[in-house]
Amino acid sequence: MSLSLELYTAPRVPLEAEVISPAALKGLSASGIAALNLNYGNELVPLGDFFRIKGSFNGELHIAGDLSRVKLVGARMSAGRIVIQGDAGMHLGLGMSGGEIEVRGNAADWVGPEMSGGRILVTGSAGHMVGAAYRGSPAGMQGGEIIVYGNVGNETGNAMRRGLIAVGGDSGDFTGVNMLAGSIIVLGSLGARTGAGMKRGTIVSMRDAPVLPTFSYACTYHPLFLRFYLLHLAALGLPIEPDYIDGRYQRLSGDSIELNRGEILIYESRRST
Repeated sequence: MSLSLELYTAPRVPLEAEVISPAALKGLSASGIAALNLNYGNELVPLGDFFRIKGSFNGELHIAGDLSRVKLVGARMSAGRIVIQGDAGMHLGLGMSGGEIEVRGNAADWVGPEMSGGRILVTGSAGHMVGAAYRGSPAGMQGGEIIVYGNVGNETGNAMRRGLIAVGGDSGDFTGVNMLAGSIIVLGSLGARTGAGMKRGTIVSMRDAPVLPTFSYACTYHPLFLRFYLLHLAALGLPIEPDYIDGRYQRLSGDSIELNRGEILIYESRRST
């Protein structure tokens, strides 16, 4: 039987719940879990003051309720699975290296900051700074996958080094800003200043997008590697049109104020046979 937590006391201020992670819950009884401390304002409070606890942890954790004010769920997890039935708060999956988090709702800012492995699925939309680096940190996401079925805010993939971010809807401004490597695929629209300061990496858009003047047209081609990414995303339930898989893409190189080794691929048309 998996472990279930149900939020029954809505926090009036953000609740920092870094202990809601497989490594912290493994091997604990229900009473032990209830006694774990959470940061609530300037106080330490027991987890049991906010959550009802059922079952035992067998590698999978289900959490129910509006967690939009609950931060740091799944922080630094390396294995296991967390399913959140409702919205999730900031810093979801901070620094995680393995396992999977599924949010059946929306997620706030800072989804998967500086994660190095594992997968985060958000069935709704997410806020700003998805997969990003914290201010002053040299690199953001360094591996793993973040899949958002709705929209995302600004600075998605800020300084990401490796991994995949896929967005089913629109992405805000500065997508891939200061990107070091990795891939960002956006099925909807891109905001302004996409790829500003990027050194390497790939940003893909299925719609025409505003491009900075420091990016230059290189060619139009059929990128074979993208086919594998798109088939993978289709299997995860993202609405991948067949034309995208066999399509031709404009390749724009940039950012020339940096190494000029990054690329933005913009879907142009279905490849003729």
